[in-house]
Amino acid sequence: MEQAGSLSARGSTGSAASDIRTASVRVPAQARAADVERERGVASDESRSAAGARGEHTHSEPPIPHPRVESARSVETTRPVETARPVETARPVVQRASVRGQILDALRTALVAGELAPGQVYSAPVLGERFGVSATPVREAMQQLALEGAVEVVPNRGFRVVRRGTRELAELAEIRALLEVPVVLRLARTVPAARWAELRPLAEAAARAASAGCRATYAECDRAFHHAMLALAGNDQLVQIADDLHRRAQWPLVGGPVPRGRADLMADAAEHLALLDALTAQDLPAVQSLVREHFADH
Repeated sequence: MEQAGSLSARGSTGSAASDIRTASVRVPAQARAADVERERGVASDESRSAAGARGEHTHSEPPIPHPRVESARSVETTRPVETARPVETARPVVQRASVRGQILDALRTALVAGELAPGQVYSAPVLGERFGVSATPVREAMQQLALEGAVEVVPNRGFRVVRRGTRELAELAEIRALLEVPVVLRLARTVPAARWAELRPLAEAAARAASAGCRATYAECDRAFHHAMLALAGNDQLVQIADDLHRRAQWPLVGGPVPRGRADLMADAAEHLALLDALTAQDLPAVQSLVREHFADH
């Protein structure tokens, strides 16, 4: 199952039955260093030397698309869902509370959407300028992505998006299957039908995101469903490891297959619903077949 970006704001409807209109987001285009200088004024020699020492030269960086909002059908879920709002200027307004977390979410979304291109280098000052924040929260978010293996530090330049191939994706799918399949089969024997029914809104939210063709939104809904399912095992370490593997499996590939389209996402989401039906009925052979097939498709 798979699970991108200008900054998205989080919101809660206050009711699981409320509709939340969700749209995919885009990371805004980066300005040239000269443009940044004209907007901010000439930086001091001390500032320029400090930025260079942190690996933040901004020349020769590829442009990033300006933010634009894609239509998506409303998504219902039992937890708050990220909601993108139309941006009217090139520099989106970033809420000052938990800026680092918002930037991290936006960069993760951009990775899933392929808007941060594998092999390209991005600097914290330029991304910070386009987000309307200082380079510090961007740098901190990028350092977190480096720990997760999504980017790597390039001295005196910034952060390069890691190139990944189909073999790595297959290895991740194999590891996820080794972890999740036995857990789901055990849960199928012990969890009552009422508990599985609680997961249906998450599966339905993923189905709506897939129908809208929004890969970034579907990725979030997909991870939310798997997270909730594994959480029934009561093993926090398992959930954390599985969530990290799931996120890595959603990053774009280099030289791999064309990104999954709307039809692929809908088929993937349909497997969630079929699996819930089998779990509710405690149909163990069907559960085993569905869950193994699900990971084999990734």
